[in-house]
Amino acid sequence: MNLSTAAVAQQPHWQTVCHVGDLVADSGVVVWLEGEQVALFYLPDQAQAVYAVDNRDPRSGANIIGRGLVGSLGGELTVAAPLYKQHFSLASGRCLEDPQQALRVWPVRLQGEAVEVAMA
Repeated sequence: MNLSTAAVAQQPHWQTVCHVGDLVADSGVVVWLEGEQVALFYLPDQAQAVYAVDNRDPRSGANIIGRGLVGSLGGELTVAAPLYKQHFSLASGRCLEDPQQALRVWPVRLQGEAVEVAMA
């Protein structure tokens, strides 16, 4: 494999999952992405306006993260899980109260009106 082929192989594949009009400001919506539930959080007043994390709460096992409350703890944007109220970083997915817990995160971007998530 030459250098240009390796660079192409590392490029993420971006998939449109919804449109900006489908999102709710300062709240979450859930999309289905290749067999996974992904919670999208739209924060229009932030430099990074959209975050994508796993919808499955690692503590309860329920698919409810998209219904969590968005906030900020110590300057870090978070979502609070609805059942046990643990806080997860929207940027990294780490749980602020329990380092054993984490949410998967996906690269996400706005392309015009399209919301795109990077596939591995």
